[in-house]
Amino acid sequence: MMQFLGRVTGDAGAAFSAISTVLGGRLGLYQAMAMAGPVTVRQLAEQTGLSARYVNEWLALQVANEYVVEENDTYLLPTENAMVLSNATSPVYLMGLFGMLPSLYASGKTLEQAYRTGDGVDWDEHGAEFFAAAAESFRPGYAAALVSRWLPSISGAVAKLDRGVAVADVGCGYGHTTVLMAKAFPRSRFVGYDPHLPSIVAAQLLAEREGVADRVTFEFAAASALPARTFELITYFDCLHDLGDPLAALVHAERALADDGVCLIIEPNAPARPSEAGTPIERIFYALSPILCLPAALSGGGGPQALGNHAGEAALREIAAQAGLRYWRLAAEGPVSRVYEVRR
Repeated sequence: MMQFLGRVTGDAGAAFSAISTVLGGRLGLYQAMAMAGPVTVRQLAEQTGLSARYVNEWLALQVANEYVVEENDTYLLPTENAMVLSNATSPVYLMGLFGMLPSLYASGKTLEQAYRTGDGVDWDEHGAEFFAAAAESFRPGYAAALVSRWLPSISGAVAKLDRGVAVADVGCGYGHTTVLMAKAFPRSRFVGYDPHLPSIVAAQLLAEREGVADRVTFEFAAASALPARTFELITYFDCLHDLGDPLAALVHAERALADDGVCLIIEPNAPARPSEAGTPIERIFYALSPILCLPAALSGGGGPQALGNHAGEAALREIAAQAGLRYWRLAAEGPVSRVYEVRR
């Protein structure tokens, strides 16, 4: 009992601490510390324009959690910690993940009702702040691996993209994956599809800022209702499991694929058996599924096909086969993601 009590108490401490971590990002505290080196409470308060009394209390928690080092009344955010907490270009940056928490905490009553009725909770119900944080949580991993590792793992994909092909990015969200591909392969043309209009607007703005609007467009469309076009590459980045009807989505993909086309499906690297979820990232996946992924799928009309984010490769492969996509290969994997090459 005491061992289990320690585990749950640690979880509770992490949940409470997360609020201050979110504040550290929103208020620029981590960023200021990363740039300043060792600072006193007063110096950090002056640099951020915040109350010194609150900054002092915030720093006490950071030291207790070993995020920050204290010595002789000065405080230092170590470089390796800054890579996780303040460097938005780092592949291990996690503040986007923390930024999702306020919206998820606020959805408690809505989730209670959903659990009682069996209804879903649409992503729209989490608000604009949540969408921005979700996009920010995925972006570092995509920037680190999509062009350098994932696309090269798909047979013939890079050669085709270099030559120039049509690409559909289904569930594109804020467009980070679409723009990353467009910047790497200027001869190809890309269309991002998403059923959330504010995300489409944000994606269009991103394409303009990154100078790829001439070869990237974004359209409002559900995954199971794509326009009648032909694509050599269709991508699903961490979204297939969120769809109400993943089978209908892959049926559409099968119809839209060119004769030698391929689907690139990225899914969380979470074990299908919960007893095997031992790493912190696997536990995060399991934590997100009952409060975000499954409710989102159910809101899209998902019944038996509603997956959750840890359905496992076998279940995904069976759905693809039912859609006529019978070639399935695990092309690459890492601690966070599994990359599947899927064809007819």
